[in-house]
Amino acid sequence: MPKIPEKIHRLTVGQLAARSGVAVSALHFYEAKGLISSSRTVGNQRRYARDALRRVAFVRAAQRVGIPLATIREALASLPEERTPTREDWARLSEAWRAELDERITQLTRLRDHLSDCIGCGCLSLNACVLSNPDDAYGERRTGSRLTTGGTGS
Repeated sequence: MPKIPEKIHRLTVGQLAARSGVAVSALHFYEAKGLISSSRTVGNQRRYARDALRRVAFVRAAQRVGIPLATIREALASLPEERTPTREDWARLSEAWRAELDERITQLTRLRDHLSDCIGCGCLSLNACVLSNPDDAYGERRTGSRLTTGGTGS
């Protein structure tokens, strides 16, 4: 991993990519999505503050557990003056995401456990199909395969 001298307070996109292990294109994408920011030199080259390393690490960790980028952006924006997240910030934000992750884990476990029940069926209209209609959520409102495409059902 390339060393960055302490006297360098602004990183090029290449330095940030090398230090963070994230592709330059991903860093540009993160910047476009408002997750990190840069300033421009007189030659119009991007320069990132050293704290961008921590922000990128925060984004990557949140992505690994399945948090959508929009939610990550909101979390970063909620920090005072959009400062770099600390360990305490991560603990608070990750606790807020726990219920959402638990629900997703429950849904994925249900899908995994019932996946073989619907292989090859293709009808998507079973009253209690665990893949297209978990817990018969649509049973009281609609029937038939049109429920998955927004139709009125029969």
